[in-house]
Amino acid sequence: QVQLVESGGGLVQAGGSLRLSCAASGRTFSTSSMGWFRQAPGKEREFVTTISWLSGNTRYGDSVKGRFTISGDKAKNTMYLQMNSLKPEDTAVYYCAATVVSAWYPPANPQAFASWGHGTQVTVSS
Repeated sequence: QVQLVESGGGLVQAGGSLRLSCAASGRTFSTSSMGWFRQAPGKEREFVTTISWLSGNTRYGDSVKGRFTISGDKAKNTMYLQMNSLKPEDTAVYYCAATVVSAWYPPANPQAFASWGHGTQVTVSS
């Protein structure tokens, strides 16, 4: 089992930037892809971005393309989400997720991810 802990959330003005971190522990050697999802009040969990440790391939949700960047170091069991040009609609709880399912292209479906962090709040003011 993999334990995930997010950090770096907070309050930022529109147009600003934040960098989220996700620290993994436990059976981290088994993870093949990791990613970020978010959930705003009253809305379903939304795909943000994922990365395959196998290939280095990444995927981004349409709403964050060109603004957000996923990165990480599997050897250090750490993943990051650089968020630039933030908008009020980016306000949500951001969750880190991991999967052991091996894939050249990382999955975007949250159901493919078995391990989840508790989330970190990101609030963007207008």
